[in-house]
Amino acid sequence: MSRCFVKEYGHKEPVKEVFIASDKQLRPNRAGNLYLQLTLSDRTGSICARMWNANEAMYKSFSNGDYVRVEGTAQLFQGVMQVIATRLTKIESDEVNEDDFATIPAVEIDRFVGRLNEILRDMTDPHLQTLAECFLMDEALMAKFTTAPAGVKLHHAYQGGLLEHVVKLMEVVLKVSPCYPQINRDMLLLGALVHDIGKIDELGYDREMVYTDEGQLLGHLAIGVGILDAKVGEAEKLAGEPIPKETVLRLKHMILSHHGEYEHGSPKLPMTLEALALHYLDILDAKVNSFDQLMRDDPNVDSPWTHYHANIQRKLFKGNSS
Repeated sequence: MSRCFVKEYGHKEPVKEVFIASDKQLRPNRAGNLYLQLTLSDRTGSICARMWNANEAMYKSFSNGDYVRVEGTAQLFQGVMQVIATRLTKIESDEVNEDDFATIPAVEIDRFVGRLNEILRDMTDPHLQTLAECFLMDEALMAKFTTAPAGVKLHHAYQGGLLEHVVKLMEVVLKVSPCYPQINRDMLLLGALVHDIGKIDELGYDREMVYTDEGQLLGHLAIGVGILDAKVGEAEKLAGEPIPKETVLRLKHMILSHHGEYEHGSPKLPMTLEALALHYLDILDAKVNSFDQLMRDDPNVDSPWTHYHANIQRKLFKGNSS
């Protein structure tokens, strides 16, 4: 029997399905009675759910990131679909089809990995090629890299999102670099690989997207420089010669400056052509992904416009379906 996904529910439709639970909160209403609020998600998106007359025992019966079977009713409230749950039951992972919760199918992950290998092994700079090979040969690192999200909420916030972001960024580099021959293409490709590499340890991504202690205390820029330093050492041993200091310095600068502005958490502003290009191409891919997700997730299915998003200070035009 096929399941009903988040995006398929209509007003007053019964809900009896398994979802991933997150952002759970036990809150009092105006009368002082407790209710449970949480987010339910599957591969098609997420939906807010509420359970009235909840209690501490119900709140503690499952954790964020757990699978829960939900019984209740979908309800349109102020233009947004939500679920009013009457029953929540924790379900073990071996009882579900995990493909129902993977935003990027496994076959697509494999395609991205293949393309990543192809692009990096087509570089011509021997030092950067050896360095890239040290990343690709590290099975533990690549297992994290192909699973990690690129963010918790803002863009590519799903397992495999970091891999997708990096590969698409590399594809744009390949398209743009012939227009700017003064930019070192291989340096920019390596910068695309390592600019967010620290997110493999900054974030926890076992179903629920959270910041790790290392992520909270250090952040992915500092973590990324540390990972790069380790790989430089491995590459120099593998090649039997040092990588030019300026090459390493330029790569580190790309990591530390790719946010582009001090107010955006960048400890340095871009000061090389490759760092400047990386910053703007990174923004392009992140923003396109973010806006596209907002349009696809928008509950205003009968309107060509999304609802107003305070964080970007605008509505988005989806167009008319006709």
